[in-house]
Amino acid sequence: MRPVIIAAGRGSRLRNETDEIPKTLVEVMGRPMLEWILEAFESAGLKRKDVVFVCGYRAEVIKARYPDLTYVTNHDWQNNNILLSLLMAREYLGDGFVSTYGDIVYEGAVVQKLVASEADIALGCDTAWRRRYVGRTQHPETDAEKLRADGRRVVELSRTIPSEQADGEFIGVMKLSKQGSGDFLRAFAQAERSYGGGMFREGRTFQKAYLIDLLSEMLEQGTAMQREDTRGGYMEIDTLQDLSMAEKWWKDRP
Repeated sequence: MRPVIIAAGRGSRLRNETDEIPKTLVEVMGRPMLEWILEAFESAGLKRKDVVFVCGYRAEVIKARYPDLTYVTNHDWQNNNILLSLLMAREYLGDGFVSTYGDIVYEGAVVQKLVASEADIALGCDTAWRRRYVGRTQHPETDAEKLRADGRRVVELSRTIPSEQADGEFIGVMKLSKQGSGDFLRAFAQAERSYGGGMFREGRTFQKAYLIDLLSEMLEQGTAMQREDTRGGYMEIDTLQDLSMAEKWWKDRP
């Protein structure tokens, strides 16, 4: 099972912080976000030497600082999005994988739960997510990748879910077994055939699709997914405002 980090984009809303480095190297509480991610992976037995890193913007900086990682380059990172970025690493996905967004900080405990899960597809979920949106004017709740579940079974995943109906926020970290990965890759191939040249979901083209767009498509087709929770042990750093609030969010987590 390979750990995969999706981190091809620049992170333009962090402005000058990403002039010279990719977003994942921006420091949060004194450490690059990438170091937080690698530490969380290692706590769950996912070795740094096995990490597949999907790079794009300022790829040379990452490669110079972390020569021990395996790299896949998204050369078209300016024109596509998270879903297509992850699929750049498809040659490493077939035996199962744990993937993560590259602009987040989270506790290792949630990765441990994901790795231990018997589900073929398990999604990390923050159940204390709304506290981080208080005063977060540059990234409102409407942008959250919200999740609804029946117990542990995920039933819906969308930004359009009303906040009061959501059971949590998808944190951008997921585990797929070999079976789950096969289902995911087949679903991607089908979606690419059906939507590759045009619109996909929620007003987005297939080229600009988020990971949750394909996961939502799979849910609607009956694919089983399970949530694994953290209560506040996660945060996304998308804007300068997020960066200024991060330490308080982390210290005040439940």
